[in-house]
Amino acid sequence: MRSATTTLFAAAVTAALLVACAGSGDLDGDLTDDWAALPPPSAFTPAAGVCQAADFIDVLTLASYEPVDCAGPHRVETVHVGAFPAERASAPAGGSAELRGAFAECDTRATGYVGDDWRAGRLRLSVALPSGPGWAAGSRFFRCDLTELSTVEAGATVVVRSGSLRDALKGAAGLRLGCQQTRRAAGRAVQTLVPVECAQQHDAEFVGVWRAPEMAYPSRDSDWAPLYTGCRSAIARFVGVPDDARLSFRSGVVVRPPGAGRWRVGDRGVRCYLWLSDRTVTVSLKGAGPAGLPVPTK
Repeated sequence: MRSATTTLFAAAVTAALLVACAGSGDLDGDLTDDWAALPPPSAFTPAAGVCQAADFIDVLTLASYEPVDCAGPHRVETVHVGAFPAERASAPAGGSAELRGAFAECDTRATGYVGDDWRAGRLRLSVALPSGPGWAAGSRFFRCDLTELSTVEAGATVVVRSGSLRDALKGAAGLRLGCQQTRRAAGRAVQTLVPVECAQQHDAEFVGVWRAPEMAYPSRDSDWAPLYTGCRSAIARFVGVPDDARLSFRSGVVVRPPGAGRWRVGDRGVRCYLWLSDRTVTVSLKGAGPAGLPVPTK
């Protein structure tokens, strides 16, 4: 196939050269002076409330901007478009205060758009910036995009969905995280959480999001302590039990922070799950109180 394509291409080039050499008719021998010059890059601002059929890209150009109706199949939905100061000379670098500020604005707007913290669902929030030429031409936007995922665990894939995400997390929704069944590694640590209906036997449940303060991404065992403490408090609020020293006897905890790269740009929302390491239940423990999450007597 490659050989045939190469032969065809060579034949086309030869034919073009023969025509050029003939110099007859209206051809003037200059193959470029009749072509219109390419327009210079121009500034543009994408719209909010529209969707994209293509996968998310973090550097947006006018050529790659092809909005579609969210009622049809798509992979990305733009929930907000913000702006950097017009006088800023260059796009903010990863980890900069400006980029963290943009993510924080996107975070707030996305939560309002879907009706709850977007992390309470199978969703990912991303920020897209203008390309270098676009920035030089005057574009100063940052675009806040939500994507539905197959899972919030490792190995997630993008879901091609139809229909807007607006108010998608208001009330009980198919996107919302809920009861889970753990899959454990050889050392009994939780390796994966698999969503199940709460009426089925399960040993874990999503309880909420703990927002970490400004701190380094956890890399040592001791660095994880604040995340576990924060998620235990989330468990106490969700179930309705005292947030005291006995809470660790009532339930284990699974923490799912964002990746290091997302942490660097300002994503500090940690997904928190209660974990019943020695039993299963067939009901949600939301508001169950001490009777639903008792302190073991032995």
